[in-house]
Amino acid sequence: MESAMRLATSFPMWIIALIILGVVIFQAIVFMRLATKTSQSVGLTNSEVKSAIKVGGISAIGPAMGSMIIAVSLITFLGEPLTLMRSAVIGSSAIESVGASLAAQAYGTELGSVGFNEQAFTTVVWTLCLGGLGWLFFVVLFIKSLSKVEQKVVNNNNAKKGNLMAIISSAAMLGVFGNFTTGEVLKGITHTGVILTAAITMFVLFSLSNKLKMNWIKEWSLGLSILVSLTVSYFITL
Repeated sequence: MESAMRLATSFPMWIIALIILGVVIFQAIVFMRLATKTSQSVGLTNSEVKSAIKVGGISAIGPAMGSMIIAVSLITFLGEPLTLMRSAVIGSSAIESVGASLAAQAYGTELGSVGFNEQAFTTVVWTLCLGGLGWLFFVVLFIKSLSKVEQKVVNNNNAKKGNLMAIISSAAMLGVFGNFTTGEVLKGITHTGVILTAAITMFVLFSLSNKLKMNWIKEWSLGLSILVSLTVSYFITL
């Protein structure tokens, strides 16, 4: 284990991790600049753009905190550089922890065990990196085709059919979050109570925002609902 951790926290690993992190930060800056420049062509005002950026930043707090907690545990087994590199690229420490555990088991050992040597660590690195390639290849190979399909749907859309693309997008989002929510509900009454608390909080905040004409409440609604549901979960589990 000690030899594997020396490799995991070595100087070359830090260099590779920081280069990848730098690429991710560079992409984020470029995308935000492009989105800001394009906003006027799609009818968005500067205030709407600032509001969208603020909502996106606030909405990222909850998922980032959850990912950070899992990342802290991963650092113990994989070191800071690899954890930073994988969390920066994939953004899901939960998926990375499962992948690392499966890779270690495939090698014949477990994370954190005495038998977790340099070869086992290398196996984990290859597994995590190759596991993320599928998503990247899909984007590179099919994003243009999907964009053309989306444009055809929009062009064929008319008043009688309704906004088909909006319906498809909304249905997809409801399906994804419905799937996540169902999995949590099945875990027990505590999880169900937290989900209901978050849903009720979000409904109340949106109602207040519409009634009082205060859009800033909507911008902070996700963060506030997460905070309220976490508070409730703390008292429920006492």
